[in-house]
Amino acid sequence: MTKIAFLFPGQGSQSVGMGKQLADVNPNVANVFRQADEVLGEKLSKLIFDGPQKELTLTTNAQPALLTVCTAILRAVQQHSIFPDYVAGHSLGEYSALVANGALTFEDAVKIVRMRGESMEKALPHGQGTMAAILGMDRETLREITGEVSRFGDSVQLANINCPGQIVISGTKTGVDKACEIAKEKGARRTIPLEVSGPFHSVLMEPAAKRMKTVLERYELKDTKIPVISNVTAEPVTSGDDMKRLLIKQITSPVLWEDSVRKLIQLGVTTFVEIGPGKVLTGLIRKIDRSVNVLPIYDEATMEIAIRELKGDHT
Repeated sequence: MTKIAFLFPGQGSQSVGMGKQLADVNPNVANVFRQADEVLGEKLSKLIFDGPQKELTLTTNAQPALLTVCTAILRAVQQHSIFPDYVAGHSLGEYSALVANGALTFEDAVKIVRMRGESMEKALPHGQGTMAAILGMDRETLREITGEVSRFGDSVQLANINCPGQIVISGTKTGVDKACEIAKEKGARRTIPLEVSGPFHSVLMEPAAKRMKTVLERYELKDTKIPVISNVTAEPVTSGDDMKRLLIKQITSPVLWEDSVRKLIQLGVTTFVEIGPGKVLTGLIRKIDRSVNVLPIYDEATMEIAIRELKGDHT
């Protein structure tokens, strides 16, 4: 019998109308949106379904919105009695993974990620930090470049190691610009500045990590039978206390996404199910290892295809 991993996307996957089609036809899905509205005391569902996109993209809104949509789609998958052997999420997506494996309740998770979004938004004055994607360069060369730039007073580091040839760097604006310049000189195929509100997954997020330590101390994360692959270590974790510690560290540490996927394959996973809007993680996995099966679920049609295939795997 095949081993399955449920994967959840992070910030950047949001779009107006995400999850609406499933909410219109599935009461369990619609209920998750109602829960989010009740817990936060606002009409988050209206913003998700109707926009505007600019407001939805704000970090403080995008984070609870994505968690809500991912959990809503997850509930629809669970109705078919399909459960994962492992879970993982890209950055913010790790919170959806922890709802999926039972470490966190959805109600607690949506409150936590709203505060996470606020903390990350306020960690640094707007415009002082940024991020950029570097294409066509290996991580060791890029690590040497960011180290060299940082030694001369600007802060820049690897932030997301997504797949071979796609790494995101994060830091001060001048640090990121310098690192991009050197990367191009040393053979990077392309450097792409990212539209972000801060230098996520860098040491500049330390104020947000401190605040999230205080926030997470108020919540219980349960030990679980289904391991989560941590962004920070790319290793399986089942201890609630360890998950909490790593969630704090995650804010200032690189997301080891390529390593996490390779670890899951090493653990015997042959089917990856991306649960959430878009197909970003599906694309990354195909660049990491084309031999594995990847099933994105984001609407009724993709749900039907994935469930049919997953049930076939389990018969």
